[in-house]
Amino acid sequence: MAKEILIPCLCVFAACVGYCVRYNLRRRALFFAPLGAALGWLAYLLFSFLNNDIFQYFLATVLVSSYAELMARIHKAPVTVYLIVGIIPMVPGGGIYYAMEYCLRGDMDHFLSSGLHTFGIAGGIAVGILLVSSLVRLFHSIRGGGTPGHHQKKSGYGG
Repeated sequence: MAKEILIPCLCVFAACVGYCVRYNLRRRALFFAPLGAALGWLAYLLFSFLNNDIFQYFLATVLVSSYAELMARIHKAPVTVYLIVGIIPMVPGGGIYYAMEYCLRGDMDHFLSSGLHTFGIAGGIAVGILLVSSLVRLFHSIRGGGTPGHHQKKSGYGG
């Protein structure tokens, strides 16, 4: 059981380190961005008892988005540094590939089935990101800090 969960998470971490190296992420992001991806994949695997992979992707994305928001505040970096790397393992590339393969073969039943399922996964990912991002912005606006990451000028001059 532990191997079935730990090994895929380590593979996700290693693959995302490669992505970070390829796109020249430095210092802390080289470790913490892939860590978020591994945590997201861990969440996806742990929620497998739900037997609904679209909801699993949604919950894993909520975790990755929350992690990205937290790491962005701690490391004073853009959220996208952690978010993009974190959702890469969840992008439904296989579903897109098979949907196109079925389409090119003329198998419209399988094309529609896999295409709609892939669209559902992508929608779950998008809604997870939107939910966390909106809640963080709402929290900061209620708290009176404006939008996160933007500091208001306190001096009286415009320069």
